[in-house]
Amino acid sequence: MPLVSVDSTNNEALRQAAGGDVGQLWITAQQQTQGKARRGRDWVSRRGNLYASLLLIDPAPVEALTALPLVVSLALHNAIVAAIPGTADLLRIKWPNDILLSGRKLSGILLETAPDPHGRSAVVIGCGINCSDFPENPLYPATSLAAQGFSIEPESLFPYLARAMAQGLKQWNEGRGFAHIRSDWLDRAANLGGQIVARFPDHQIAGRFVDLDTQGFLLLETPDGKVRPISAADIFFEKQDESGA
Repeated sequence: MPLVSVDSTNNEALRQAAGGDVGQLWITAQQQTQGKARRGRDWVSRRGNLYASLLLIDPAPVEALTALPLVVSLALHNAIVAAIPGTADLLRIKWPNDILLSGRKLSGILLETAPDPHGRSAVVIGCGINCSDFPENPLYPATSLAAQGFSIEPESLFPYLARAMAQGLKQWNEGRGFAHIRSDWLDRAANLGGQIVARFPDHQIAGRFVDLDTQGFLLLETPDGKVRPISAADIFFEKQDESGA
């Protein structure tokens, strides 16, 4: 469902679910007036970038959904590589689902889950990719494809995203195929084996990013040698934490 402008493609997908849509529905927009990011933040949504949300209905058991952000980020990575030759060596995935181009944030993903009036579970996968424009980001330096010398229109990139997402969800197979997703994701991970800082609302933990567990949680080795699973946090690389980026 292509739209010129919408408050949020995620919001529109949830409205479609409430209206009884059976899922596998993409919502795209040239502009969002109330774009959303993780933890209640705004996602700046100017024209020229790709804004798209996929509605899924009852896609997997609840316990399997913890790994879905990794499935989605891998699909975004694969879509960009397929659409734009020359990006493969420059792209990495920052846990759990940010795509980095030359070390800067290129895209964002927001997954939302809600029960609908029909007794189903609606899962919305929201994707934003900076094709031509990017905001100033006080938390993490951002970039766009155009700023890095790559030119593609959002409507040209979208078919690659839709195809890669369908392939990724098929491979994930409602959680049964996560082992393959995990292996492919780790091959594309940013700063695997390096020092990171996991920031929570009231504290932070520093350590080494050593692996992912079978649920997709980040495994953080702390200085005392203990390995702690991280299910949700803002992740910063050590040098960025020190500089305040």
